[in-house]
Amino acid sequence: VQLVESGGGLVQPGGSLRLSCVYSGSMDSDDCLGWFRQAPGKEREGVASIHSNYGTNYADSVRGRFTLSKDSAKSTLSLEMNSLRPEDTAMYYCAHIPLSCYTPKELLAGLDFGSWGQGTQVTVSS
Repeated sequence: VQLVESGGGLVQPGGSLRLSCVYSGSMDSDDCLGWFRQAPGKEREGVASIHSNYGTNYADSVRGRFTLSKDSAKSTLSLEMNSLRPEDTAMYYCAHIPLSCYTPKELLAGLDFGSWGQGTQVTVSS
């Protein structure tokens, strides 16, 4: 599976950004898709995941501010990010794993079996 992210940039605290990911290749309908992020010097963090059986789930750090959506007809995964904070600054990656996932942590745990894009940088700063 190939994934290409876009939409990152520089935004002030409290602002919004919308990330997009176009995916292609062979996948099953019950595979997991989602986003993870990594800031310099920090570990990867699962941000949001979507699965046909378990729906959409979010990390506690972004719940209520970020919204994940999937358009299967356009093979696109989107992440709407509102009320952005400086601590949201990171490289954001769109990912697929050929497994089920209930939470973004499970998406992260399955990355060895999946694939992700080149990432898009999000910087939140005044």
